[in-house]
Amino acid sequence: MSSLQSRKRAPRSKTEKVLRPVRPNVGIAEAYRKKLDRLVEAMHVSVMYWVKASYRANEPRVAMDETPADVLRRTMKQLSAQWLKKFDTAAENLAAYFAQSVEKRSTAALKKILRDGGMSVEFKMTPVMRDVVDATVHQNVALIKSIPAQYLDQVEGMVMRSVQTGRDLGQLASDLETRLGVTKRRAAFISLDQNNKATAAFNRVRLQEVGIDEAIWTHSGAAREPRHTHLKAGREKTRYQVSKGWYDPAVKQFIQPGELINCRCVGRPVIKGFS
Repeated sequence: MSSLQSRKRAPRSKTEKVLRPVRPNVGIAEAYRKKLDRLVEAMHVSVMYWVKASYRANEPRVAMDETPADVLRRTMKQLSAQWLKKFDTAAENLAAYFAQSVEKRSTAALKKILRDGGMSVEFKMTPVMRDVVDATVHQNVALIKSIPAQYLDQVEGMVMRSVQTGRDLGQLASDLETRLGVTKRRAAFISLDQNNKATAAFNRVRLQEVGIDEAIWTHSGAAREPRHTHLKAGREKTRYQVSKGWYDPAVKQFIQPGELINCRCVGRPVIKGFS
């Protein structure tokens, strides 16, 4: 471990400036969540309509213990094909919109922070930044596509179990509404967590582009169950290399602020060489 990694409670040098951190923009995460919600809700309304229609069409058979599983299974297969395709189509544009929004906002925020700290810079879309943006898009495409896949798989299982156990349509509808809530909470988590990760990744690249490779770990204090190692690093104002990250003893690897799931920590850039 480098000497920089082990420095804690280090006094601030008179020839350096410690700047404000770039924090994830709540508005971007909220806009992303709302767009995901609209897709999820449209899918749910469609599924509820067609499942109810198929269920009612076969209710006499249900009452007579004649399982209408084939009809419902075919309905679910058609719905799955339809909504997986719709999410596939929407995923690319939505992920690109999200990644570009975060990059634009985080770059502008860092530019202002650096200017306030005495550094005037102009950022361009470099090959390295383009790679990170593309990786963010690909990651979010995969996550967006996973939402209907998980929802539809769970719903099909619920529908089949409902028929097998002779439950009424009212109970099934209630179960499906519960599943909608679970799916929307997952979409909300994706929007928040990916906003943290993307902001951290873009900020890391931009800091390195202007030659800043030292930062101070800052704990967010927003999590209900904070990671003790992150809390300690923030309390001790632990310094780390931007290019390498901070060694988290809990996971036994170097990480960046905001990199781990639900981590909202940030880094305060340190500018050297001021007299």
